[in-house]
Amino acid sequence: MTRADIKAERDPFKINGPTCISFSGGRTSAYMLWRVLQSNGGLPPDAVVCFANTGLEAEETLQFVSDCGSHWNVPITWVEYRDDDQGYAVVDFDTASRNGEPFKAIIDKRQYLPNPVTRFCTSELKIRVMYKYLRDAGMLVDGLDMMVGIRADEPRRVAKMRNGKNSESANITNCVPLADAGVSVHDVGAFWDAQPFTLGLPSRNGRTTAGNCELCFLKPAAQILSLIREKPSRAIWWAEAEAEARARASKPSGAVFRSDRPSYAQMLAFTKDQGEMFDPTEEGIACFCGD
Repeated sequence: MTRADIKAERDPFKINGPTCISFSGGRTSAYMLWRVLQSNGGLPPDAVVCFANTGLEAEETLQFVSDCGSHWNVPITWVEYRDDDQGYAVVDFDTASRNGEPFKAIIDKRQYLPNPVTRFCTSELKIRVMYKYLRDAGMLVDGLDMMVGIRADEPRRVAKMRNGKNSESANITNCVPLADAGVSVHDVGAFWDAQPFTLGLPSRNGRTTAGNCELCFLKPAAQILSLIREKPSRAIWWAEAEAEARARASKPSGAVFRSDRPSYAQMLAFTKDQGEMFDPTEEGIACFCGD
């Protein structure tokens, strides 16, 4: 039997050692979690499910994470960034931040805003927070697999994840079981259409526009503008963060999330107009946060 034959027969969702299932709070990573539970008859004792909350996720996302835990009887560890010696806090649905507190804490520490080039929000609020928790839980001693919810129809993200080493520890191996299993966005959609519960956010062409941080600066500008029109209060935190950054910035580049588009305050003001401000075909920038 060739190595290719062995790989084809292997169940990519089968856990064979210490593993972290990275749950972004979206439909895709939740489907990955369900497949893991099916392949292993539940969650193995040497596996943990982690959800890193930035404080800017939609309430529907938090509810969905909670629902997955209760419907599937699986423990989900909620972690958030903290600017202290430990570097994180373990929370739950009731105690999770809902006003961007973890995100603001890392901005205050860095004294400038993240941007498409320096995306420290992803590394600090998601990757490093989970790493610190896993380290303290003793799961990195003999190596650990990190399962990330990236599908087969996301080839660029798959290639980046396969080719890149984990930025926090050589003991962590990134895994993309959905891609290995050939799972597409249509497979994920069909699964959730048949379930008694789902994420309470609209899905357009299989993608949740308001998922993860609702107005993440990596999303297409037209999408952000549409989300602000739908719910203007979404823009308040982002506009205030830029205003505070401008007040203390030594150079303009650190005072906005994106220098190549209007500020969040300007987009909020523009929503009173019914015209189009951006190219609706613009693609977003891929991020670890996932779906």
